[in-house]
Amino acid sequence: MLLWTAVILGIVEGLTEFIPVSSTGHLILAGQLLHFQGTTAKTFDVVIQLGAILAVVWLYRERFQALLPLSGWETFARKSRGLKGLRGCLLLGLTTVPALVVGKFAYGGIKAHLFNATSVAIALAVGAVGILWAERGEKDQGLVALDNLTWGQALAIGLFQCLSMWPGISRAGATIVGGMLVGLKRKTAAEYSFLAAVPVMIAASGYDFWKTRAFFTASDLLFLGVGFVVAFLVAYWTVAAFIRLLGSWTLKPFAWYRIALAPIILLFWPEG
Repeated sequence: MLLWTAVILGIVEGLTEFIPVSSTGHLILAGQLLHFQGTTAKTFDVVIQLGAILAVVWLYRERFQALLPLSGWETFARKSRGLKGLRGCLLLGLTTVPALVVGKFAYGGIKAHLFNATSVAIALAVGAVGILWAERGEKDQGLVALDNLTWGQALAIGLFQCLSMWPGISRAGATIVGGMLVGLKRKTAAEYSFLAAVPVMIAASGYDFWKTRAFFTASDLLFLGVGFVVAFLVAYWTVAAFIRLLGSWTLKPFAWYRIALAPIILLFWPEG
């Protein structure tokens, strides 16, 4: 396996994992163009996704430290409204559980029928409509502070996250749009989307890695390591830049990008 393949796919993963364009969809497309497919490729995708996850953990390390028991799980007993301690863990858990349940029963069918270019193209277009719907208003209004997130909002975002199991919808897109539709400001929804990505992606990636772990050997460690590091660095930069952009941008440019890409895929992309 050529290292430049690992670099390219690491860049694709880092750029697309946490913005509303679908990293899984883009990895499927990139894998087809690079002729890097099959079980080995899927296992590699798991490794670089873990690199992207680590970037968010590091960027929001203070948030994650606040979730640890030493940070004060007793705050739940005092009915704290903060996204920290036991309450914060339970909120993130509430967001994560729906995707785990759906994934448990739908994993085989999703892998068998939706991991192809045509499916990705349709999902990109469908997701674009959802983004434009969420951005239809003139003002970005709603909950500003993550510490004021409610149980109902956390659950609703988790239900929206289930939509992202269709490659091309985008986990980030589904959770950000879901957050906006249930009363979060755009930037707040994006930041919660980053935090909520960690438990569900670790669970999904861990499951995938366990099923396909036998397909890599010690000789592949350099290839895996390069992809992991590139994904981490690019994701770190992308998340930081995306949050800054949301101070003045809407999500509409991402929707138009998706709409432009969908017919290109349908007309010209090799079906793998």
